Amino acid sequence: MTKYHMRRVEKEISEENDITTILKGGKYTIISLCKKNEAYLVTLSYGYDQNKNALYFHCANEGQKIDYIKFNPNVCGTVIEDNGYDDGCGQAYRSVVFRGKMNLVEDLQEKKHGFDILINQLENDPQAIKLRFLKEDKTYEETGMLRLDIREISGKEEKVES
Repeated sequence: MTKYHMRRVEKEISEENDITTILKGGKYTIISLCKKNEAYLVTLSYGYDQNKNALYFHCANEGQKIDYIKFNPNVCGTVIEDNGYDDGCGQAYRSVVFRGKMNLVEDLQEKKHGFDILINQLENDPQAIKLRFLKEDKTYEETGMLRLDIREISGKEEKVES
């Protein structure tokens, strides 16, 4: 795959801590998948595992998304942090675009880890959700879990003057 450079280098986010902050602060990502020259785009809630540099997603065990991943696990995605408009038409934002490999998680312990990462990032009271929905191993076994291993990532920022 061709490696592109950032055209507007003054907008590039190059600090790893800034990129991590965007990934940890987000709740949704848009993932693009491709199968036999047919594109598919899906918005998913996620949790970021900084130690693994990976995103976790829960899903059904079958369906269009799973079919695409089985055919081609290479994906591209984005997370956007909206920082509002100024008095005119300018909009402040920070975003990351990443490429990586999507994996179907089968191992029960990793599923539990993935749910822990996901719920801790998405919920205000993670413990209450875990106690309510994740009491038995059967729940994990009946729910799909995906892990996106990030291979490359770039960030961009637009600042506006107030």
